[in-house]
Amino acid sequence: MVTQFYETTNSVASKYGTLKKTTAWSKLRRVDFILVLAVLALAAIGLIIVYSATKNYYPHEPTYFLKRQILYVILGIIVMLITSCVDYRKLEYLAYPLYGLSVLMLLAVFAFHSQISTTYSGPSASAQRWIPLGPIQLQPSEISVIGLICAIAWYVQSNDRDLRPRKILTILLLAAIPAVLIVKQPDLGTGVVLSVVLVSLLIVAGVRLKFLLLLGIIVGGIAFLMIHEHLLNSYQLQRLTSFFNPNGASSASKYQLTQTENAIGIGGVKGSGLFKGSLVNLNYIPELYADTIFAAIGEQLGFIGSVIVIGLYCTVTYRIIHAAKISKDIMGKLLAVGALGFIVFSAFQNIGMDIGLMPITGIPLPFISYGGSAILAFFAAAGLVLNVEYRNANLRNKAWIV
Repeated sequence: MVTQFYETTNSVASKYGTLKKTTAWSKLRRVDFILVLAVLALAAIGLIIVYSATKNYYPHEPTYFLKRQILYVILGIIVMLITSCVDYRKLEYLAYPLYGLSVLMLLAVFAFHSQISTTYSGPSASAQRWIPLGPIQLQPSEISVIGLICAIAWYVQSNDRDLRPRKILTILLLAAIPAVLIVKQPDLGTGVVLSVVLVSLLIVAGVRLKFLLLLGIIVGGIAFLMIHEHLLNSYQLQRLTSFFNPNGASSASKYQLTQTENAIGIGGVKGSGLFKGSLVNLNYIPELYADTIFAAIGEQLGFIGSVIVIGLYCTVTYRIIHAAKISKDIMGKLLAVGALGFIVFSAFQNIGMDIGLMPITGIPLPFISYGGSAILAFFAAAGLVLNVEYRNANLRNKAWIV
């Protein structure tokens, strides 16, 4: 009897252990490792290129920017883990608070700017995009895009997709508040990104085409008014006019584009080599470690390296579309599509402006450009996609299978 009891106990323990392993494995199989690896690969490339582009800025401390970027990436990975673990279907308790917090941070930018303006009249007084937090500066504009995505996704979900005109106006109001604050900073680039994200969300939410066309006419009219009445800053007008009329633009207004195109052209097929390149090492390109970092990739890694980076973004795009397709509810689809618009358009705009396909705006290259706020926002967007995939994947439709 003792022997029989021992054998029965071992059998139950063995089955229970197998069950635990099976459960753990099934959970692990739901994680989209392809998306995770693509994002981490972009971040790793970013660390290398940021160091290459900034090692000559401070000769006595060549790793100054690199050490900060490593910290930002680590924090970004933590944010991605958090946003992927909290069930997005329980976002009702967090969506509106996150949106409200992002709006408050945007308002705080103007509060800090007014204090700086009254006490200091130097160049820093014109910096209206950051909140100083000790040794670092927080730029809320990118973070506000995540807050808007969550708020609109939950609003549509809670209203059962019954988007009558009054509810569409509510969505537009949710987007207009941060958009106005962002453009006022001024940060026209992020304002454009937010608009693209909004249109993407409205399309997936099922808004009728006539409302989208009316919205496009209104936005186009506002943009024309801002340009015609010179409501934009002078440097913003110069960037737009130099893009639409390059022959009539001054050499000064085309300087950044000329240098980025030269750097990419010098790189050729194989590039000048990592940590090499005359334009990169001599700091001829403005904001090389941030907005124009793709030019550093083009000069040092050439066409081959540029294609690899673009290929990684295509992989990220495909995985996000996969998440939207397998989502069983509208909220998951909207979260994925919002992240898609945020990441993909930012990459398209950043690369496009370095090769002359898009007007120059201050939009960072996702996961690669230097900057803590942008890194955190893009990793948070990736976490939302992982969240949607994890909770909608099944054995026949595993998240890690292409």
